[in-house]
Amino acid sequence: MRVRGACYLAPVKLSVVIPALDEARWIAGAVASVAATADEVFVVDGGSSDGTPERAQAAGARVLSSPPGRSRQLGVGAEAASGDVVVFLHADTCLAEGWDRLLRRALVDPAVAGGAFRFRLDDRAWQLRWLEWGTWLRVAVLSLPYGDQAIFVRRAVLEAIGGVPQAPIMEDLDLVKRMRRHGRLARLPLPATTSARRYREAGALRTSFRHVVAAVAWALGRNRDQIAAWVRR
Repeated sequence: MRVRGACYLAPVKLSVVIPALDEARWIAGAVASVAATADEVFVVDGGSSDGTPERAQAAGARVLSSPPGRSRQLGVGAEAASGDVVVFLHADTCLAEGWDRLLRRALVDPAVAGGAFRFRLDDRAWQLRWLEWGTWLRVAVLSLPYGDQAIFVRRAVLEAIGGVPQAPIMEDLDLVKRMRRHGRLARLPLPATTSARRYREAGALRTSFRHVVAAVAWALGRNRDQIAAWVRR
């Protein structure tokens, strides 16, 4: 059965959930990018030892504790959130000004189950610009945004699919796949700007290759623990 939410002409309560583990360098920026316009912001800490919870709280978030693991942390945050819409934001990602207005406008259409923002990296090197273009193409053709695009979902849809899928890796694709059964995904043009640190550390081509192979393995239904072990080598 498809979930058809009411037309969101009335005010919509927005909850933002940010999973974090030793993200002291980035967490304040992520929280600050949404704290002024979200109705509530939760940082779900997986056992940081670098001061992440303190910086998150100082930036305006409510801090929750969870065992480590992104899907677990997202689930804890989603359970605590009381919003009509839940936005899942990475700890090293910032949303652009006006994100809340654009999101609310998209949800006026009751056929929209949720969606994501445009992927952008904070490094403007040409190699990374190609990655941004490739992400745009993937989302346009396959309707498969990743978690670093700040996926958002209606509360009614999240409840209908049983909450955040629990998996050791690629829970974002599981979530998107289940969301699409209840409506279409909105592609919002404002950027979710993510740190390019992983691409700089491991190399842009190597990192993007791993992402592609992992996505193909996910699509083929391969064992998720094996995918996680390969990606994290």
